[in-house]
Amino acid sequence: MKTTRIPVRTSRRYQLVSITDEVRRAVRQSGVEEGFCIVSSGHTTAAVTLNEDYDPDVPEDLAAACRALLGALEVNFRHAEGNSDSHFLTSLFGTSQYLTVSGGEPELGRWQGVFLAEFDGPRERVVRVAVGEA
Repeated sequence: MKTTRIPVRTSRRYQLVSITDEVRRAVRQSGVEEGFCIVSSGHTTAAVTLNEDYDPDVPEDLAAACRALLGALEVNFRHAEGNSDSHFLTSLFGTSQYLTVSGGEPELGRWQGVFLAEFDGPRERVVRVAVGEA
């Protein structure tokens, strides 16, 4: 299995950053033609998700929906650092995505892309891409 680290810099508290090109590059450089790819975040306040990567309004809409969801909840978070909302959203989204690899490429839908979902930015993050043969 070959693992690649992708640095991601975020600029806002809630932000979805496309890392699709970097994931594709990691898969190609692995040399794996048929197999799998795991994209993961080792952060407790940032997730990895798949969604539309064609219209730039989609990640903005998702970030807005996260803010609205949290605003609608009547939760008294007790975590002293003040970022319990970030931990909550990361748990909802999940910290990894599993993709199949075919023909040396990650199998994504026509409009689909891979995103780091930042919930406690701005920060510098690292996403790991592990590629292996089936």
